[in-house]
Amino acid sequence: MNGPVVVGVDGSWASLAAVQTAALEAERRGTGLRLAHALAWSSARVPAGVPPWDPDGAGRRDLVGRLLDEAERWARKVAPEVTVTGDVLMGDPGRVLESESRTASLAVVAGRRASGLAGRLTGRGRCPLLVVRGRAQRHGCVVLADAASEDAAEFAFAEAAVRNADLVVLHARALGALAGLRKKYPGVTVHDRRLRRRTGRALVEASDGAQLVVIAAHHRAAELLPGWAGRTLMSRAHCPVAVVPAGKA
Repeated sequence: MNGPVVVGVDGSWASLAAVQTAALEAERRGTGLRLAHALAWSSARVPAGVPPWDPDGAGRRDLVGRLLDEAERWARKVAPEVTVTGDVLMGDPGRVLESESRTASLAVVAGRRASGLAGRLTGRGRCPLLVVRGRAQRHGCVVLADAASEDAAEFAFAEAAVRNADLVVLHARALGALAGLRKKYPGVTVHDRRLRRRTGRALVEASDGAQLVVIAAHHRAAELLPGWAGRTLMSRAHCPVAVVPAGKA
């Protein structure tokens, strides 16, 4: 998908860090960056011609404008050539990002908000989700946490190729299934690392020094969510974590 990278903006330091990570991702992909600020729908009666998110003229328009301008400045610090657009969208953050993900190549959220948004975005969104953890790095390997997921494996190989990074495959009993991807991405060096236990702590340790960890989303009840180990990774990883639902690599 060649759509923009979309990131939620709320003015917090965490969201500004997510904006910079999203800007770097847009630069890698050669696509635009879209800044989305979510506002709950006003219950007040809105006069004709007045923005629904500032019906009483309380200055919210100016405040939101400053938030988006500041986010754009942070994005341009790390990726000055990326085309940046921004908008105020009505609804809760989960619904807004879910809607935006339908035309995006990647959705980006700050790590502290991952638990509240990951279920909605991986279950109902239309693109992979990047959870910003630790510090974004330009060096280090890409880690694939589950070689049994074809979509996660495809995403991991593509990321390793564009980052010019080695790919470390954990739980590599399914390495034979990667033969086609090795041929498709001949420039990617693949390493097999076996873990004694498939635990959240082991995945967190594997993330140390990596650029990115890729995990697959799995069916749980009525929505798609990573397993317990994956959720531990999203909350404690030393680097960003990409969550790839089936059919959305």
